[in-house]
Amino acid sequence: MSVFEDINQTTKKASNAGERYIKSSHQYFRLKIFQQLTLSLSLMAKVIAVGSLLFAGLVFLSVAGAMELSRLLKSHPLGFLLMGLIYIAVAILIYLFRAKFNSLIIKKVGPNFFN
Repeated sequence: MSVFEDINQTTKKASNAGERYIKSSHQYFRLKIFQQLTLSLSLMAKVIAVGSLLFAGLVFLSVAGAMELSRLLKSHPLGFLLMGLIYIAVAILIYLFRAKFNSLIIKKVGPNFFN
C-alpha cells in the first residue's frame, strides 16, 4: 500500500503545483493587461493634451502667416490660398512617407507592448 500512497501524495503535490501555477499565471496576465491599458490611456491623454495645444498654436501661426503673405503679396485671397497650398504640400509629403511613419510607430510601441 505504501507505493499507492506515495503515488497519491505525488499526484496531489503535482495537482497543487499546477493549480498554483495557473493562479499565478492568471494574476500575471491580469497585471500585464492592466499595465498595458494604463500605459495606453496615459499615452492617449498626453497625445490629446499636447495635440490640442499644438493645433491651437498651428491655427494662430497659420492665420499670422497667411496675413503676412497677404501683406507681402498685397492680396488677401492670394496669401490665404498660398498658405492652404503649403498645407496641402505638407499633407502630400506625409502621405508619401506614411510607410516610414508606420514603421517608426511599430518600433516605438512594439517593445512596450511585448515586454
